[in-house]
Amino acid sequence: MPEILSTESVYEGRVLKVRVDTVRTPDGQTARWDVIEHPGSVSIVPIGADDRVLLVRQYRPAVGETLLEIPAGTLEAGELPQATAHRELREEIGMRAERLRAIGSYFLVPGYSSELMHAYVATGLSPAPLPRDADENISVVAIRFVDLVAQVSRGELRDAKTVAAVLLMARDRGTGVS
Repeated sequence: MPEILSTESVYEGRVLKVRVDTVRTPDGQTARWDVIEHPGSVSIVPIGADDRVLLVRQYRPAVGETLLEIPAGTLEAGELPQATAHRELREEIGMRAERLRAIGSYFLVPGYSSELMHAYVATGLSPAPLPRDADENISVVAIRFVDLVAQVSRGELRDAKTVAAVLLMARDRGTGVS
């Protein structure tokens, strides 16, 4: 296991921190690692009684594209993942979930980020909107779950959290992808 020789904090923003670690690798070499420290996040597959998943379409400046995604958000200080999921559902798609079930968790980009995302399925949806974040311009899109799985299998969705959560839910339902 590498030994951390020093750590330098280079940036602290609203959501994340960036540090540079100097490490000694197991073979004795010295290396520098850029690390993004992230408080963690949630993603939610909100599915209605009609078996339609509510997704958000929004512009993502980091990639310069508008993406179709499941609702998601960052944990606030002291907030449990389940509470974050309930809050994000209300902020992003204006819905409250009667039931929220964990389906897995995963590191999004462990090569340089500590972000651990917790995935949930939300059911028993009813309207309960909260104000959206000021930097979000979101439209809500409803897609039948079977069609969403087909889009994932054809490589039409490029958002990793959406692909991962849809595959976890498909596995959970025993439907898989072809």
